[in-house]
Amino acid sequence: MQFYLDGYRPGDPLIEQPHPSVADRPDGLPTDVDVLIVGCGPAGLVLAAQLANFPEIRTAIVDRRDGPLQVGQADGVAVRTVEMFEAFGLADRLIGEGYWVNEVTFWRPDPEDRSRITRTGRVRDVEEGLSEFPHVIVNQARMLAYLREHMERSPSRLRPHYGLSAVGVDVDPDGATVTLQRSTGETAAVRARYVVGCDGARSAVRTAIGRELAGDPMNSSWGVLDVLAVTDFPDIRLKCAIHSANQGNLLIIPREGGYLVRLYIELDQVADAELLDRQNVTPEKLAAVANRILAPYTIDVKDVGWWSVYDIGQRLCDRFDDVPADEATTRLPRVFIAGDACHTHSAKAGQGMNVSMADAWNLGWKLGTVLRGTARPELLRTYSAERQVIAQELIDFDREFAAMFSTAPKDEGGDGVDPEEFQRYFVQQGRFTAGVATRYAPSMITAEARFPSLAEGFPVGMRFHSARVIRLADARPLQLGHVARADGAWRVYVFADRADPASPESRARRLCEFLASEKSPLARFTPAGAEPDSVIDVRAVFQQGHRELAVDALPPVLAPRKGRFGLVDHEKAFCPDPADDVFDARGIDRDAGCVVVVRPDQYVADVLPLDDPQALGDFFAAILVEAEAHA
Repeated sequence: MQFYLDGYRPGDPLIEQPHPSVADRPDGLPTDVDVLIVGCGPAGLVLAAQLANFPEIRTAIVDRRDGPLQVGQADGVAVRTVEMFEAFGLADRLIGEGYWVNEVTFWRPDPEDRSRITRTGRVRDVEEGLSEFPHVIVNQARMLAYLREHMERSPSRLRPHYGLSAVGVDVDPDGATVTLQRSTGETAAVRARYVVGCDGARSAVRTAIGRELAGDPMNSSWGVLDVLAVTDFPDIRLKCAIHSANQGNLLIIPREGGYLVRLYIELDQVADAELLDRQNVTPEKLAAVANRILAPYTIDVKDVGWWSVYDIGQRLCDRFDDVPADEATTRLPRVFIAGDACHTHSAKAGQGMNVSMADAWNLGWKLGTVLRGTARPELLRTYSAERQVIAQELIDFDREFAAMFSTAPKDEGGDGVDPEEFQRYFVQQGRFTAGVATRYAPSMITAEARFPSLAEGFPVGMRFHSARVIRLADARPLQLGHVARADGAWRVYVFADRADPASPESRARRLCEFLASEKSPLARFTPAGAEPDSVIDVRAVFQQGHRELAVDALPPVLAPRKGRFGLVDHEKAFCPDPADDVFDARGIDRDAGCVVVVRPDQYVADVLPLDDPQALGDFFAAILVEAEAHA
């Protein structure tokens, strides 16, 4: 992490200097903003945290609750989500505090006595090498606290406004006016250029723009308990999928801290009919159902941290913005919806919160760069186009996964789900549940895969899979993907050919010289006065060892001068880590080298040859605004 660019100052360097506009900000709810976010759940706060890094953009976030969430709700953080949190500098907190889901066990009825359960399988939770981060369990309230703290430390000093419900949204060509209501009945109007509804399955923003959640009815009910308990069940500190013969099914999720555990308890429509009426549900009754499923083991609940009962159904909106389908190519969106406001599903695969945050991660940089004026407004059309498809994939997966989990296990010659088949399905779908199976289709920000052989480990449209490297300037080993921050910048990774980068034969050097020229995309699309890497951030990975290259021989584009003192950024050049060479790990053509273009949300946008700089310029020309337009 870099700081002190504009001068040394004592104190916590992670607390950034406030933007000058903060001094002029009203103390209460503003009446005019660039972006109004409705809802302080996972999607809303990820979006707010992203926009907090664009302090010149006026952002406000409101929530109907009287204050921050304290306990309960979603808790599973997929590896892809941890990678996203790294861009905010928050991954260490997640993995330090969270429970690491390393392995999963599977239990089914004992063939010798089907009234008892027995362990039938044990597998890794995350495929080896899939990510440098683990799958972790952290209370949703804690994750939201991390995001709020990030917002408060940012130059924008952004904070939520609580106790406000959206009761009306009036959209016009230039934005929208949102009517907010306090618990007292008092109303206030906020004018916004863009509105984002992250206000849950009963979204008022969704209703206001005429969208509907369509899909399967609620056809399955589950209880959830966060408990401190004493049990003789041997796998209580492992994630467990438990199928009983005829008493229901149970999902055990150990929680952070070493003692707390979450129980997802399937409620039988007949045997547990009383509990389907929420007025009759108590934690004690849910614990009794859990004991019924766990036989011959028992669990003695000593304390309940949080509990609830919820219904399962899979529902989805046809679009995630306010533009009618027949006007999609002629009208730009002004109102968006994200998270549960546009897709709902079961909690058993642990995808709801993760996919909701991915919605916001996709939208945040697009809003930020369009409002900053560095990206074309047409970019905003890609949000609904990209995320609605991903949500449909989630719905399809969840429908199949939930059905397999809820179906009674097969006995000899009978109907039901084969427990071994369920275990195989879990392993096969591991990349999906880890959040790394997403592949965006070709669009204005994702190219056709024309040169897949140049970098087989960086498929176009999929997330940039980090790898170990050594930073040239200080010999520090690190993850290449961790150099990217949630700042809205595109990354251009130059993976060099074999030649010495100081020699005229080096394709990488010739490309770097082009990138330092007036014809370069950096010169064309970086506004006057902006930092040289604020729109397009160029990094290079050479094939030589870090002791073989001279730092002072690097091309100027890899040593840019920044800040009011014109300080040199020494952190743009890298070499392979001998323990895990990135060129081998990601299948990069050593003879040809390549350019990997990565979107601000860490997805690979294009892979290009080193000797075709024109293609790089053409790619960005369709997305970014020429610098002269800012003059």
